[in-house]
Amino acid sequence: METTLDLTEILSHIDPARLDYQEWLSVGMALKDAGYTCRAWDDWSRGDTKRYHPGDCERKWRGFLGSATPVTAGTIVQLAKNQGWRGSFNPDAGHELGWNDTIGAKEDFVVVDSGWVEGEEVSEPDDWDPVRELTTYLELLFEASECVGYVTESWKKDGKYLPSKGAYDRPAGQLIQKLSDCGGDLGKAVGDYDPAAGAWIRFNPLDGAGVKNENVTDYRYALVESDDMEIAQQNALIRKLELPVICLVYSGGKSLHAIVRVEASNYDEYRKRVDYLYNILKKNGMSIDTQNKNPSRLSRMPGVMRNGHKQYIVDTKIGKESWKEWQEWIEGVNDDLPDAENLSEVWDKLPALAPPLIDDVLRQGHKLLLAGPSKSGKSFALIALCVAIAEGRQWMGFNCAKGRILYVNLELDRPSCMARFKDVYTALEWKPRNIQNIDVWNLRGKSVPMDKLAPKLIRRAAKKNYIAIVIDPIYKIITGDENSADQMAHFCNQFDLVCTELGCAVIYCHHHSKGGQGGKKSMDRASGSGVFARDPDALLDLMELDLTESVQAYNRQQAAAKAYLKMLQAAIPNWKEEISQDDVCSERAMHDACRRLLSPPTLAAAESAAMDAQKAADALTGWRIEGTLREFPKFSPVNVWFEYPIHRIDDVGVLEDMGADTVPVVHFQKNLTRKKTAAERENEREEALEKAYDACSIDGKVTVAALAAYLDLAKNTVRNHIDESDDFHREGGKVIRGSKGSNIEN
Repeated sequence: METTLDLTEILSHIDPARLDYQEWLSVGMALKDAGYTCRAWDDWSRGDTKRYHPGDCERKWRGFLGSATPVTAGTIVQLAKNQGWRGSFNPDAGHELGWNDTIGAKEDFVVVDSGWVEGEEVSEPDDWDPVRELTTYLELLFEASECVGYVTESWKKDGKYLPSKGAYDRPAGQLIQKLSDCGGDLGKAVGDYDPAAGAWIRFNPLDGAGVKNENVTDYRYALVESDDMEIAQQNALIRKLELPVICLVYSGGKSLHAIVRVEASNYDEYRKRVDYLYNILKKNGMSIDTQNKNPSRLSRMPGVMRNGHKQYIVDTKIGKESWKEWQEWIEGVNDDLPDAENLSEVWDKLPALAPPLIDDVLRQGHKLLLAGPSKSGKSFALIALCVAIAEGRQWMGFNCAKGRILYVNLELDRPSCMARFKDVYTALEWKPRNIQNIDVWNLRGKSVPMDKLAPKLIRRAAKKNYIAIVIDPIYKIITGDENSADQMAHFCNQFDLVCTELGCAVIYCHHHSKGGQGGKKSMDRASGSGVFARDPDALLDLMELDLTESVQAYNRQQAAAKAYLKMLQAAIPNWKEEISQDDVCSERAMHDACRRLLSPPTLAAAESAAMDAQKAADALTGWRIEGTLREFPKFSPVNVWFEYPIHRIDDVGVLEDMGADTVPVVHFQKNLTRKKTAAERENEREEALEKAYDACSIDGKVTVAALAAYLDLAKNTVRNHIDESDDFHREGGKVIRGSKGSNIEN
């Protein structure tokens, strides 16, 4: 008798990290022998974070081909006991579920509470035509050329009627023709039967040479039968479970015979699918006769009498239309989604909100997107955020929680990345008191698409207690078309996975689309699908400001004044007695003070420093940070200077009246009907090539075939686009950045 024990529950008591290699293999073999899928082994193996590698389980699983002395469930039980489990399961005993037994939880694939299933009565048909019954059965289950196995002769043993070997070489089409010509006498077509015993038929086609499993030519159907449940409840449960039943037959005894589509390609797959089917039925309260597993098994033939009762077709083509559809439905019903909650149950004691990670911007465990144009210092801003969180200080004027943070570097080489952290600390003039709170994962040249990166990231970050993970930049790990809403939704769902599994915030950056941004809302500036703007819990957008000549002149004057002041502070101990507070802010006053107080060599050095400071001031850019927030009220825009390598708050308010870039933006209504110009189409092609090239560069080599696959275009189309491009050219099948003859290479 089969065991009904859930081996995955026992596995929860086994730490894979404590097993040696052979013991780990034995667990996989035992699971496969018990009819489980590779996923059960793989999910459990993930607990060994140091030795687990994606794909290992699947490769080993394919090599488990069975043995005369198989590794069984008892091995898993013993390993669990070795690690302290004290369950009482005997792998050689087991029992079938009874009607009143307690059924498992959702992950056990329970669809209905069998104790509450209201029975659906089955009634013998008044208008019963035996010939029509059997003809319908044959037409439903077999092709005309397929051989059908059936038995009308029986013999009695210990009070039970048993079938003989019967016929097995009659094509279905021939039988149907005989039934049509028999004048209503079923015996003329298939032979006379004993009405006390009834008759039997095999539900899978045979090769005409025998009735064993190896004689089955198509593993199309399986038999579901239970003798321990009321007929009405069997009928109701079969329907509630949406079993893909091609034909439901009353046996004339204590059970219904459901002929279920399993549509297996071979015997091994048939066995696995039948095990899966029977497991679902058991978990839902139906005890199954496990002797019915054989694909050559006999079932009850409709259209005959059995001990005073009719064997007849109850229904046809009920439930799902295919095995695949049914299995997807079953696993969908038994997903791991939480149950709905009634608000009244939590109204007086609401769950605590996650604490802020960045005050008034982002909570811990949520997602933040930093968007901005190229060369806006986004990476420096994210590095500064890492530093602020590590030290528990301010970033862009917002207080940050203190904790461990991981910076995933996808773009910079390792030396440059590490140098940037030191440069930012130096520019901020902060001492690295908590530098141990920052981990850096350098993946330049080794990055993979986000759906592949997420599980690797989760495994490596587990137990590190990060409160935030920064991923910079995301264009390196985007898969698919960034303008496709469904593809980008799948991409962004990976960030949710990381947040949920690690309980930390995920922070990432993305670039603006090309063209002017001044006429757009902050959440509409990010390149690609609107999913980017709507997915994160907080979106911070960097917009460059157009600096007027007067502001640029002011910056130059202030920079020079500070340079003069620094020289005076170094050379004159009592400089405060010589200079007023108003003079400190004036370039002219500070220059006059230097000429008055400094020696000629020191004055020359001060003037040179002032000139260098003015040149640096010319490189200053002004930026405005706007936020679109889900958890907090909208904040007033924050104006900052990007003074390489950090952004500084504009405390003076010089940038308040500055406007964003003013490149004209076509009005939305006009854009609905305006056709794109040739130049615009060319720009779009160039942008698409650029993105595809960067994405394909992850693998180290860019080919026409790779670009065509990424862009979902024909190879000839991609070749034409490359040949028309000023930024790329072809050398055979390889694509090179830069025009022919240039020195620019990937």
